[in-house]
Amino acid sequence: MKILVKTKDLSREEWLRYRTQGIGGSDVSIIAGINPYKSVYQLWLEKTGQITPEQIESEFAHFGTLLEPIVRREFMERTGLKVRQRFMLLQSEEYPFMLADVDGLINENGERVIFEAKTASAYKQEVWEEGVPAGYILQVQHYMAVTGARKAYVAALVGGNHFYCHTIERDDEMIRKIITMESLFWETNVLGGIEPIPDGSDATTEYFSSRFRSSNGQMIELPQEAISVCDEYERIGEQLKTLETARNAAANTLKSYLREAEIGTVGDRKIMWKQISKSMVDTKRLKTEQPEIYDSYLTTSSYRRFSIA
Repeated sequence: MKILVKTKDLSREEWLRYRTQGIGGSDVSIIAGINPYKSVYQLWLEKTGQITPEQIESEFAHFGTLLEPIVRREFMERTGLKVRQRFMLLQSEEYPFMLADVDGLINENGERVIFEAKTASAYKQEVWEEGVPAGYILQVQHYMAVTGARKAYVAALVGGNHFYCHTIERDDEMIRKIITMESLFWETNVLGGIEPIPDGSDATTEYFSSRFRSSNGQMIELPQEAISVCDEYERIGEQLKTLETARNAAANTLKSYLREAEIGTVGDRKIMWKQISKSMVDTKRLKTEQPEIYDSYLTTSSYRRFSIA
């Protein structure tokens, strides 16, 4: 590896600009299609200079940065290991598109070890009790590919009062897959300028809904390969209907066991069929009896409905 740039005195704008020169650790989950917050399309537009990377941190990311020193200090106190901040953007010499901006490096018995600090909400406590989330595993494996490290420590402060520390060993098979995936994206999509193939992630779905929220009313001719995509869409739709019917049958069987009971237990499972009450405004009656009030509170929203005929 080599040092691409020292980051200590860089502005956030400059740091983001350097990140467009390659693929960073936080980009890997996006390319893999498992990042719920950012689509591969947005990443592609940023890396190709078609849009400017977001310069405003979310509040979650902002406080994560503020709490990083606390997580690092707690890790050192608990383990006795010294974490050194490097303040530099590292670049793989073998694969120059691979960049790494690690939270810290550890010299453990003469070996280089990665340190990563994370924060998460209390809702993620069960996830962190079981291990490191998949997106972060990809991130540290990417870092190990760049730095040559054989191990990484991931420390997390969850819910503000639960501390977790997990060890991730280098997985050369996973790293080979990461390099292949990143290389394809960089060579084909970024350098080649070819638009990424859409995936089914929530982030990509949200991207299309947001970027193309309004239609122009025109009709266009689609490429011939769209026929096979339509067939696939309809085939999966039929499978979903079949699965939904089977799922409903299983639910109804369980309901036949519960009958009037609200909760049933079997083994370590808890089956609930709860009574739910909610209040609703009778809009039909309100429109008829109080049309002026109805109109004064009426709001209009629009969206695009997708279908195949």
